[in-house]
Parts: sequence; structure tokens; C-alpha cells
Amino acid sequence: MDRISELPDARDVVSTMVLSKRWQFLWMSVPRLVYDDSYQNIEYGKFSRFVDRSLIMHEAPVIETLHFKLGKTCGAEDHKVWIRAANKCSVRELIIEIDCSSRESPVIVPRILYTGCTKMLATLELKNVILVDFSSPVSFPSLKSLKLLSVKYPDEEFVNSLLSNRYVLEDLRVEKCPDDNVTVFTVRVPSLERLVLFNSVNRDIDDQDGFEINAPFLESLDITLERGFCVIENQMPNIAEASVDVKHTHHGDMLRCIPSVKYLWCCLLASKDLYPGGTVFHRLVHLSLCTCEPEWLNLLMCMLRDSPKLRALSLEQYYDLLAHQTRPLWNEPSSVPECVLSSLETLEWVGYEGTKEEKEVVGFMLRNGSCLKKVTISSNSNDRDKKFEMMKELTLFIRRSPTCQLAFD
Repeated sequence: MDRISELPDARDVVSTMVLSKRWQFLWMSVPRLVYDDSYQNIEYGKFSRFVDRSLIMHEAPVIETLHFKLGKTCGAEDHKVWIRAANKCSVRELIIEIDCSSRESPVIVPRILYTGCTKMLATLELKNVILVDFSSPVSFPSLKSLKLLSVKYPDEEFVNSLLSNRYVLEDLRVEKCPDDNVTVFTVRVPSLERLVLFNSVNRDIDDQDGFEINAPFLESLDITLERGFCVIENQMPNIAEASVDVKHTHHGDMLRCIPSVKYLWCCLLASKDLYPGGTVFHRLVHLSLCTCEPEWLNLLMCMLRDSPKLRALSLEQYYDLLAHQTRPLWNEPSSVPECVLSSLETLEWVGYEGTKEEKEVVGFMLRNGSCLKKVTISSNSNDRDKKFEMMKELTLFIRRSPTCQLAFD
């Protein structure tokens, strides 16, 4: 079997030239090129000249992936030459990844990026780079996936231009970084299906810093905000999966905008005013809830009340409790939520501590969970005696629900 001819990486393919004349020019037609200037710690000048020659001599009609993993002393002039040379091969996926730990200043991506790889480019990923302003509108007519990770921009207007007229963009990931020159990052993309937003914990954020989203056909949403705000301008009826990790008090409309969600993971700072009354999650079948915030019990009961078809519930203390945080009080509801009575099949609790309110929640579920088939409990405690007591208490609960299986770790 000709395994060597299937090697995907340029540096590996080039190394096969010494093995056989048959493979001498194989590297000139491989569809995936990965250039890593940290590979074997070669001197950067030799690396740069190698990239220059290999791209100029490359003969594949299409480069499926062109990936630069750079650091040290690379600059915009290198990128300009490489992007221009690669343009003749109709690059489909371009990744420029800069290792900031090995250099004093970020890399400025040249303007040719906006004009040199626009026609066929379907995927673009930029990490730890600086984008410069461009006099003409930015145009990537075939771009379906865009990742902007720790990128610095000229201003907010540039971001709007970059994302405007993106009629085929389906996948967007944004990780904001300190001093990126953007206070409000606006995502207004009608074709978008998957969106990931992340705010760096190192940002100096105030109440004016955050995201605005207008993506009515979104199917998957992942938001992580330690601080700042997120505003969703319209309902997103196609959402199937969502992860919402927001540590601010201005998220009142977020859950209201995703009533069609089927799989939801959430950790929210305040849960008293999560969504207006009457919001029902008719399709929600799997809920994962973080128990690190003082009002997680209130959030849990609201979600159980408004999710009539819920089948799986996961509880986990994803973040450590702060010293000043008080534990929530359990108030058993006057009526049992419909899902507990008729659809809930599994309960998983990660980081169970056996506190009074936790035992009351488990007891409530087992007493009323007519369809409950399995309860999985795991504790982070290293105290064997404490874990043994937890297991005994849980075993007593299970006896009241003979059809339910208990797994304890």
C-alpha cells in the first residue's frame, strides 16, 4: 500500500524526497500545507525562504488548507508574499496562528488578505493578529466559517464591514481580547447557523462592553461572558443547542429568545428575572445546570416548570463557590412540574456535597419522578466516611422509588 503518498503535511512530504525518485516532486501537489516555524527549532530565515520557494513551486490546482503557525520574527511582509503566492492555488481554508509568547509585538495581517484569497476561501481562522483598515468593503463571497481569536481591529466600523453582506457565512467564533478597539461587537448575519462568543477574563470591561446578536436562523449558540452584556435582538426559533455562561445581571431576554432549544447548558449570575412569564421550552429534552450561583435552585424550578418534555437533567458545580456566597434555601413547590411527573428519565449530579438543600432536591425528584430510571451521583469529597454517609442517605431515597437505579461514585 502506498502510504507515503497519502501524507497530508508538507514538512513530512518533503522529507520523503530522499527516499525515492517516485516521491521527489510529491510535495508540490499535496492539498494541505502546514508551516510551523517552531518545528525542529530551525532558524527563521531558512524557514521563511523554504516557505517562499515551496509556495511558488506548488502545482496543486487547489490548496484545501494553508496553515501558518508562526512566532519569533515573522511579519506582514512575509504574509504578503505567502498569501500572494498561495492565491494562484485557490486556497479553501486559511489559518494564521501567531504565538504571542515568542514575540514582543503582534503581527499585522496585510491588506492583501482581503483581496488575495477572496474568491474560493471558505474557511478563515485568525489568532493573535492585528487587522488593518481597508478603503474598499471587505468581501469574502464564499466564506462559510470565520474564527476571530484574540484579534485586534481598527474600530467597530471595521467589524461591521467585515461581517456585513455575509450571505453564506454559517459558522462564527469570536474571542475578544484586551485592547481590541471594539466595545460592542455586533453580529448581524442572517445566514449564520453556529455562533460562539467569548470575552477574555483579562479585559477591562464596563457595562458598555459586550455583544449584540441578530441572527434569526441560528441553530447553535455558545456564549461565555465573565463580565459585560449580551443583547439578542430577535427570537431565534431554530436554536437546537445552547450554552449560556453569563456573569452579569442584564440577561433578561436571553432565554426568552431561544424557546425552541433542545439541549441547554447554563450558568447564570442572577436567575430571578430570567425570562418573562409564559415562556415555555416545548422542545427541551436535556438540561445541564451549574449550581455555583446562590440562586440556582430558583433557576432549576423555573426551568422544570417550563420544560414539559424534559428527559435528562444534569446538575454540576462548574465553578467554585466564593467565600461570601450564601447557599440557596429549598422551598418545595406547591405543585410538581409536569416533566418530573411524566417525562424525566435521568438525573445526574456532579460535585454532590450532601448539603441539606441538595438532599431535599434529590428526595423531591425520587418521590415524584414517575418515569425516573437512573440517578447518577458523584462527589468531589476525599472524606471516605462522608461519602459513605451520603451513599446511605441516597440508598434510603432509592427504596422509595424501586424502579429507579442509583449509581454513586
